[in-house]
Amino acid sequence: MDTRLFISKMIIKQGIPEDNYLSDLPVVKNTIKMGGLVFDKPITFFVGDNGVGKSTLIEAIAIGLGFNPEGGTKNYLFQSKNTHSALYDYITLVKTFNYPKYGYFLRAETLYNSLSYLDYVDDKKTEATSFFDYAQTSGESKHHACSHGESFLSTIANFIGNGIYILDEPEAALSPKGIMTLMCYLDKLVKQGSQFIISTHSPMLITMPDSTIYSIEKDKIERKNYWETEHYSITRRFLEKPKEMLKCLIENTD
Repeated sequence: MDTRLFISKMIIKQGIPEDNYLSDLPVVKNTIKMGGLVFDKPITFFVGDNGVGKSTLIEAIAIGLGFNPEGGTKNYLFQSKNTHSALYDYITLVKTFNYPKYGYFLRAETLYNSLSYLDYVDDKKTEATSFFDYAQTSGESKHHACSHGESFLSTIANFIGNGIYILDEPEAALSPKGIMTLMCYLDKLVKQGSQFIISTHSPMLITMPDSTIYSIEKDKIERKNYWETEHYSITRRFLEKPKEMLKCLIENTD
């Protein structure tokens, strides 16, 4: 195990009620079956099809570390809607003797809210009585003055070394060039002693060196090299013969 890490393992405890949807999630059932997931590299990726529970797991890890369920640092104290699952109540995070100086939970679907919250706390002159009053009445934004993808990269560019970062689909707003920029940021921060836990659908992102890839499937979780993942194989086949693949897809769609 890399001695720079802050978290070395995650265990999901028994006891989730059978009538709770969490008990049927592939990532939950298979993590329990495996006795937990080991984090032994600076970057850990979770990949898999939609619905296997990647984002739910990422969210639970972030909350277990003390981050706001909607994203940000541990000091982000806002909530637009209580939609996070109770999985964090059933996980145990095995921590090392190292302590991160910084951290951030970035989730693609709520980064807009996180940046709006920053506007609210930065604006000392506002007469709004709450974050939501401010978001609805203020016409000026300090943190929305760029595109969605630029906001993503700007947020990550401000990450500090020696930190723990939980990222949920960070590629969602990025162009291929933007993803490569993101990879440069990740490499720099890892060299500065940071640890990342990331869920992703990007076949580019999972090529990062010094990383572990957990492929989450309906009946199992496997550690794989990037060329063994479905993300890589499907993308490669499509790019090699796009017309043939598209024709086959269309003809076999009901």
